[in-house]
Amino acid sequence: MWTLRPISFSGVPGWGEDDVSQAFAAFARHAGRPADETYRRGSIGVAPESLHALCEAAGEKSARENPRGFFEDNFDCYALADDDGGRGFVTAFYEPEIDASSDRTERFATPFYRRPSDLVAVTPENRPSDWDPDIRFARLMPDGTLEAYPDRKRIEEGFLDHQGLEIAWVEDPADAFFAHIQGAARLKFADGSVMRITYDGKTGHAFTSIGKRLVERGEIAPDAVSMAAIRSWLAAHPDRARALMQENRSFIFFREARVADADAGPVAAAKVPLTAGRSLAVDRLIHTFSTPVFVSADAVNGEAWAKLMIAQDTGSAIVGPARGDLFMGSGEEAGHRASAVRSPADFFLLVPKSAAIEPGRVVAP
Repeated sequence: MWTLRPISFSGVPGWGEDDVSQAFAAFARHAGRPADETYRRGSIGVAPESLHALCEAAGEKSARENPRGFFEDNFDCYALADDDGGRGFVTAFYEPEIDASSDRTERFATPFYRRPSDLVAVTPENRPSDWDPDIRFARLMPDGTLEAYPDRKRIEEGFLDHQGLEIAWVEDPADAFFAHIQGAARLKFADGSVMRITYDGKTGHAFTSIGKRLVERGEIAPDAVSMAAIRSWLAAHPDRARALMQENRSFIFFREARVADADAGPVAAAKVPLTAGRSLAVDRLIHTFSTPVFVSADAVNGEAWAKLMIAQDTGSAIVGPARGDLFMGSGEEAGHRASAVRSPADFFLLVPKSAAIEPGRVVAP
């Protein structure tokens, strides 16, 4: 059972050594945004309004001059603790850069799709009684009923053809597949222009890790699995690659995401640009976006990681209270760093004092 246990800031390993000004800047990005459904309350119970008020306060001169004091004065700290002694776990993600074409050609033949008009969110109000509660998207039929949306295989076989949903085309199906996993990409065109795309819904099918499938089948050793190892396998087995990728039935739809600062990360689920090394993907059913989370991981790229992060994204594979995905940045180098991250970690939540979270609160069974 995971619970919230009060802890002093001085008791958080690495708190005093971290340059929290970088996390402060990431937190302040939320200022000016309405505390609407984007920031819905996670099951822990942190009210979006309490975080929103502090995001606005972060714009004040006194806060900017003393970011550590801002966090210590306005937040209480809680350790996410497992009664059975278990620990959390972190992986990492990045924003790929991919050569693309605005038109389909013989070379560029794999599309990124916009969200179809018949894809709708599944809510408690419209969910069929016999559906799995984890299904969050479905196809709205003309008669108003819902049915499962076609999966990756059916879409790649042409289900969405002739609807004008293609955003752009890329050369390598594996590039598109991993952009689906990352949830964003920078598309680079021959004329030098760049388009940023980001997640805008999915088919609703459960995410399946093809890396796990390769380990189960003895294709990759358990201690060697990584994004780089998976990509190498796909390149070495072109006759089997497409079928393997289609075992992950989940399919992602995208939208163009204009980012004023070319050096900033993609605009993700919380609708703010991500910050390399400071943005964290979390389980949004449990956590509230913009919550500061101090992550202490054993080994990230060969070094201990003790940094204050801001919850600004989510992901299909990020499930549970002490599960996080660290945003490492954009481009090939960031991809190399992200692919190797698999580490036990401890999580410490910073909860606004006004949120009045009860100490010992049960977070998850």
